[in-house]
Amino acid sequence: MQNAKYQLKCLECGKTITDKYTNICPDGHDSLLRTAYKTKRLRKLSGKGMFNYIDWLPVEEALPINASPITYKSEGFGKELGLKNLYIGFSGYWPEKGVFMKTCTFKELEALPTCQRAKEKCGKILVVPSAGNTSRAFAEVASMTGMPVVVIVPKSSIHRMWTTTELEKHDTIFLISVDGDYSDSIALSKEIVKKEALIEEGGVKNVARRDGMGIVELEAAFFMHAVPDYYFQAVGSGTGAIAAWETFIRLINDGRFGVKMPRIVISQNLPFAPMFSAWQEGRAEIIADKDMNDAAEAIKQMYADVLSTRNPPYSIKGGVYDMLVSTEGVMHGISNEECREAEKLFETEEGIDLDPAASVACASLIKAVDEGLVKKEDRILLNITGGGYKRLNNDYKRYQIAERIEIKSSGQLTLEDVEIELNEFVQGL
Repeated sequence: MQNAKYQLKCLECGKTITDKYTNICPDGHDSLLRTAYKTKRLRKLSGKGMFNYIDWLPVEEALPINASPITYKSEGFGKELGLKNLYIGFSGYWPEKGVFMKTCTFKELEALPTCQRAKEKCGKILVVPSAGNTSRAFAEVASMTGMPVVVIVPKSSIHRMWTTTELEKHDTIFLISVDGDYSDSIALSKEIVKKEALIEEGGVKNVARRDGMGIVELEAAFFMHAVPDYYFQAVGSGTGAIAAWETFIRLINDGRFGVKMPRIVISQNLPFAPMFSAWQEGRAEIIADKDMNDAAEAIKQMYADVLSTRNPPYSIKGGVYDMLVSTEGVMHGISNEECREAEKLFETEEGIDLDPAASVACASLIKAVDEGLVKKEDRILLNITGGGYKRLNNDYKRYQIAERIEIKSSGQLTLEDVEIELNEFVQGL
């Protein structure tokens, strides 16, 4: 396979692996796999949306969908914070700026290459659990491309499950809601993927997901002609921050964008912030009783509950802890009030509404300025991972996705009932 576009590499043992929608090391190591691309000097194509950077995406063909982030230099928000070189990486819907991601989050950057990778490498139907935004992105791609998908979300997140395509396009979407939170969605997904026609999307272990999110950093590097000094992002699992780290490694190896690794500053929304809790104590592992005490209640109190992940890839080889150590990174815990104040300031100064998760990142940048972590001359990239919901409503109607199955805590439905419904869905495709 010497002529292959890429191979996968286990960060623990160094073994290279031919991709067959492979998400774990065949030798069972507790490590992420990372894509090793044959092309070291990146081309930027044109007219292909995020697939302008297809050389560093684990797919062979581009999907004809105009979804891509943009980068611009901030005037208003940067000036308010006294920052001369604040750059915004924006993923969402803001046509005046040339960005048309209709789910309004950077999750589209994950969904598009993942769906294509599954089509090319295994031909199976993806099962995607999430707290809402990720599943919505996969549903949007399914409705636009006809690629089927099974999505699982907490009942409390069902309001997030909409697309901008007509209802008849939803035939390829099998939506399941569960009583509980994100972790319950994940638990159900691990049961139903045992069916022959289905495959686990993979979460952080899915290289297409990480490399897709890395398009934010690629777009920024070409706009800035450099990697930043500091990179800011809010995290739930931390997958996006790991993706940024891996992308910066590739950009530095490219040779045109600088030689110094950016300091990565990530933030979690209090009171549910298990990685922040562990990092503050210098631990490489999360202790559930200490870092996630009364998790269900803490999650209910979050302003950005899409950032609630009970099992983040913190300790895994190549995960969040390694990323923070390698980049001399920083982690902030952000209160709900700090989120709201930052959101109001950003929207006033930049003129676009934010996803709550992006508000956490803005608050983290404000904290970094107040604490003297960043200086006014520093080149800073702020990843606004979602926004433009209000703007989208001016141009598109939202179509709510109908639930196929609702799993209640009362146990009215069994796993066998779910499998019967899924069989009908698969056979009807």
